[in-house]
Amino acid sequence: MSLTIGLTYDLRSAYLAEGYSEEETAEFDQEATIEAIEATLAELGHQPERIGHGRQLAAALVAGRRWDLVFNIAEGMHGIGREAQVPALLDLYRVPYTFSDPLVLSLTLHKGLTKRVVRDAGVATADFLVAERPEDAAAVPFAPPWFIKPVAEGTGKGITPASIVRDREALAPACAQLLARYCQPVLIEPYLPGREFTTGIVGTGARAEVLGTIEVQLLDSAEPGLYSYANKEGWRTRVRYRLLRPEDDPVVAAAEATALAAWRALGCRDGGRVDLRCDTHGRPLFLEVNPLAGIHPDHSDLPIICRLRSIPYRELIRRIVDSARIRLAGDQ
Repeated sequence: MSLTIGLTYDLRSAYLAEGYSEEETAEFDQEATIEAIEATLAELGHQPERIGHGRQLAAALVAGRRWDLVFNIAEGMHGIGREAQVPALLDLYRVPYTFSDPLVLSLTLHKGLTKRVVRDAGVATADFLVAERPEDAAAVPFAPPWFIKPVAEGTGKGITPASIVRDREALAPACAQLLARYCQPVLIEPYLPGREFTTGIVGTGARAEVLGTIEVQLLDSAEPGLYSYANKEGWRTRVRYRLLRPEDDPVVAAAEATALAAWRALGCRDGGRVDLRCDTHGRPLFLEVNPLAGIHPDHSDLPIICRLRSIPYRELIRRIVDSARIRLAGDQ
């Protein structure tokens, strides 16, 4: 069945033109991503229609525009609930959309609250402390080295070599720098020295399934020991993504089981990614979930996983839309 599908997104070039910085716009999409989704939806027999960011969506809704479905990849610019703004507007006007709802997107942007939920659900995750003030770091109950990052950022923002803290005297000053720069709490975790994975997932609830898992391997040219903002931005020369299969590697099988359990426990929908890293014993632990994963056809992790699994980009988009349609049919 052909659908009229609106596209909501934040275009990076538009925000750069408004004077925002490269880092502030790091999570936003390139024109090529919008063009790829638009063309793919048309190939699938749908009628795509560009809407744009949250303010443009609000104006369109007030003007009476409606769609059968909205394909939402808008990240939002301001506030800790920014990823929930577009879905909340769509819920208000009862317009169906892809991916997770406002509750899930607000929760999962806050890495500390997310870890509380998955820990309560029995999903393996590292110890952690959320520091609201620099002096909160004194209460950290686990031993160094520590890993610190802003509690509500993506794309590696705020993650640099200084994120690995080895001395207790340096922990509070390091947290103070992040607090001042990003104006949000800091997540403190044990530094996990093991392998790092990202697992792609498509579907919702019991229908959710793993698309595949890649290991993030840092090259000699990368900042060592962490998947930092600089390493993500310069991935072509700093990072190698290696496809892994659970039948060949029991650690990968454990990582995929952990990722799927976290996805279901958090109520994520339709498609996205879960990031994991191994501790000193080689046990994969939940790091964070991305329920609005990048879907640039060439360099976003989810399409990379699909490409390495010989899953065409068209099939990925089809499965996301079909997941939303099945889910929405069940709500009727």
